[in-house]
Parts: sequence; structure tokens; C-alpha cells
Amino acid sequence: MTASFETISNALLAWYDNHARALPWRSPPGEPAPEPYRVWLSEVMLQQTTVAAVKPYFAKFTQRWPTVETLAAAPEQEVMAAWAGLGYYSRARNLVKCAGKVAELGEFPSTETELRNLPGLGAYTAAAVAAIAFGRRAVVVDANVERVVSRLFAIEEPLPGSRKTIHAHAESITPGERSGDFAQAMMDLGSGICTSRVPKCSLCPLTAICLAKRTGDPASLPVKAPKKAKPTRKGKAFWIERDGKVWLETRQGSGMLGGMRALPDDGWTARQDGSDDVPLDAKWESAGMVRHTFTHAHLEMSVFSASIDATPPQRDGVWWPIIQIDEAGLPTLYAKAARLVLAKD
Repeated sequence: MTASFETISNALLAWYDNHARALPWRSPPGEPAPEPYRVWLSEVMLQQTTVAAVKPYFAKFTQRWPTVETLAAAPEQEVMAAWAGLGYYSRARNLVKCAGKVAELGEFPSTETELRNLPGLGAYTAAAVAAIAFGRRAVVVDANVERVVSRLFAIEEPLPGSRKTIHAHAESITPGERSGDFAQAMMDLGSGICTSRVPKCSLCPLTAICLAKRTGDPASLPVKAPKKAKPTRKGKAFWIERDGKVWLETRQGSGMLGGMRALPDDGWTARQDGSDDVPLDAKWESAGMVRHTFTHAHLEMSVFSASIDATPPQRDGVWWPIIQIDEAGLPTLYAKAARLVLAKD
């Protein structure tokens, strides 16, 4: 590429000064950096999740826990319940651990190396917090940046193998000053202009120096390896009702949906398919089936309901008022199952 990194960074930052997205966790261009807590919280929430989905959760969390210290002092079960529906629940568990560590330290560390030592912070999140919250020069590469860089430098090697090359090129154009704004500018460019299917090249500040644009087919990049077909797993969940309440269990702290309240199930997470076991002897009725897709598999979960007089023999359970089921913080899968049962009443 003949354009210097100054040409690229200057053009992108000038565009960002006029077109930056207004987001609740950001500071506008030219304003002091946002608090590290807000940057960190938003970046954790945004992992594999859209901005639109994150906004209400970010508002809820920062209103309920306005500082990292208040979040560190919160019971993990409350944080998990507030996170319900956002998915990838290991992020919420690490959120609590990280908040506790930062509270112990007295403040967020400011360098990538130190940030990487915090629970749940990988290379991307550490770089984002260092750049955006502390003004450190850091190379921030998310999916949007991968797309922009792949097209800007016409990188034809398929993902994920091209990530090392992408990072090297992103490194070559990241400025020493305003690296946080530069990172957010790259994200905004990828989100709103250099989109995956129909890039708006006529609006792009880098179109004159984009190698993929010169080829005439920027949408063909980045090249992605064929996706593997996801297997379909099967399982069962059980709605156990008594006196206007439903029995909810707390799942084991590690593993899929760990630490979350949920309906009892047949252990489908520990095997390819569930078993024929039921949590207790009762007159079970089929409520139907819910389907859900995880990162690694599809799930078809049959839901059964029963009314009983005795307490189920499971541990770590609670009778939850059915009228307040929306406040239980059920993961999306089990919230679907609850709605299926209640729709039949």
C-alpha cells in the first residue's frame, strides 16, 4: 500500500470526529476519556453481542452497580440474574471475579500487560481498555476491525488463519496519539460503512486507498473458512409447580449456564442427548418443545410439567412465585420453556 499510516489514521480520525456513534459508554471525540469501569463493562458485554442488545443491560448494570466496587460487593447470583438473556454466561462469572480483583487493587491497571492479568480479560479487551480508557497505544482488533483491515490491505488468506496478518497490518496503521479514538473509529467504520454484505464505499473515508475497492469486489473479503455444521442435541426440562410457585434450581458454578437459576433438567449438558430420568415421581404432561442455538450446537428440549404437594429432592433449589418468573433471571433457553408452559395455562 502506498498510503502512509499517517494518511490512513488522519483520514479516519477526521471522519470519526464528525461521525462518531453516540454510545452510553463512550466519550465524544475531544472529551476526556470515559471511566475505565464503563469501558471494561461495555467491552465485556459487547463480546459476540450487538450494540442494540447491550444498551439496556449496560444501563441496568450501571444504575444498579455504578462503580466497580459496588459490582464487586454484589452477590454473584444477583449479577447472574441481571445478566440473564445476554448469553455467554461465563462472561458474567468473570465479571464478578474481575470486579473483585480490581476492588482489591484499588483501581484498574492501565497497561495491556497488567490488564491481561485480570480474570476474563483477553487480548482484545485488554487492548480496548488500555487504548480507550487510558490513552495507551494499543492495537484493538474485533470482528469489525478484521473486516476493515482485510479489505484495506486486500488480505485474501481465509479467517481465522489470517488473524496474525490482520493484527500486523492493524499495528502498522495505529497511531501513537488518539489510539482509543482510532480504535473506536475502526469499529464504527466496520459497523456502519464497511459492512459485511453491502459496504458503502462511496461514504468511506478510506475508499481511495482501499486495495479491495480497487479490485472491484470488497464484499468478498475477508474470506471465511466454511462453517462446520452444528450437531443437534436433545434434552428435557421439568416445570414443577406447587401453590402458585415453580421449583428452580441453581446450576453448578462451572460449565454451560453455570451459576444460573433454571428449571430442573435431565442432564443434557453433560451428554450428547438427555436421559430418561425425571426429577421425581409425578403425573407429567408434555408442554411441547423449545429450540435454542448455542455456539457449538442446536438444542431441542422437550418440556414437561407437573403439580405436586411435596418438595423436590434436589439441592440448591427455591420455590419461586410464578407471577414473578420474569424476575428470576432465567437463561433464555429456560425462559422459553417457562413461556411455553404458561401459554398453555
